Amino acid sequence: MTFQPSKTFINLPVSNLQKTIDFFTNIGFTFNPHFTDDNAACMVINDHTFAMLLTHSHFKNFTKKSITDTTDNTEVLIAFAVESREQVDDVVRKAIQSGGSPASEPTDHGFMYQASFLDLDGHTWELLYMEPTSIQ
Repeated sequence: MTFQPSKTFINLPVSNLQKTIDFFTNIGFTFNPHFTDDNAACMVINDHTFAMLLTHSHFKNFTKKSITDTTDNTEVLIAFAVESREQVDDVVRKAIQSGGSPASEPTDHGFMYQASFLDLDGHTWELLYMEPTSIQ
C-alpha cells in the first residue's frame, strides 16, 4: 500500500501574525477563516496544501525544540511550481514590494526557471516554472 496523505500542512512560526497575513495577502494568497484566529492563520496554497502561520508562543505548543533563528540558519525551503516564468517574477516582485527580500537571483536552467524570496520571518519560498515539454 502506498502512503499518500490527502492534505499537507506546513507549520511556520511568525513574529507578527497580522503583518504576515498582510504580506501573503499582498502576494495573492487567501486564508481559510475557519482555521484563523489571534494565534494562527491558515494560508491556502492550493486545494490540498496549506501553511499554518503560528505566533511564536502558539508554535511552541507543538514542539520542545527552540525556534530556528532564520537570520543565520535555514530550516526549510518551501518550493512550489507555478504556471509561467512571468508568474515566478510577479510573485517574487510582490513579495519584495511587501517587505520581503530576495533569497537568490533568478536562475534559468533552460527547462526550468526559478526565483525565491524570504518572507518577513526569513522563511525561504522558491517558485519554479518547468517547461511542459520537459516533464515527461
